[in-house]
Amino acid sequence: MQVLTTERLVLRHLVPEDASFLVELLNDADFLRYIGDRGVRNVHDALRYLEVGPGASYAKNGYGLYMTALREGDTPLGMCGLVKRDFLPHADLGFAFMKEHRGHGYALEAAAGTLEHARRDFSMSTLAAITTQDNAPSMALLKKLGFEWKGHVSPPPGTETLNLFEVGL
Repeated sequence: MQVLTTERLVLRHLVPEDASFLVELLNDADFLRYIGDRGVRNVHDALRYLEVGPGASYAKNGYGLYMTALREGDTPLGMCGLVKRDFLPHADLGFAFMKEHRGHGYALEAAAGTLEHARRDFSMSTLAAITTQDNAPSMALLKKLGFEWKGHVSPPPGTETLNLFEVGL
């Protein structure tokens, strides 16, 4: 299901046909370094990830992470969307793009569209975002979107300290 379009992009629900792409994205070196290992090594694992991650979020919250693709040609670039985490007071902006599609403004465009989607379609007034302490590219993108650093947060079990950002919508 298509969720939104921007000048160059389409954001839509992730579907089982995206499993092969997800295997690539979730095993990208930067994804593993900055976001974490989701245990997805093959298409079967990706289908399970879709079911318990984005699919469960669509059913429970009405939103989740979305496939982000070019409008022309439908080339998959990455994912961007909203995640509800129990340890955060607000929904969280999440994004990840394949290395070859970074540096072209796609993440900024997709994230800006997602902020508008959160405000317009879910009446959200604030969004959170979290990054590892060394993820300078994501922190720079969040600042361009108007996010402000709010401090640190440790997700359960509390083994890692993350940067917490928020933006008013």
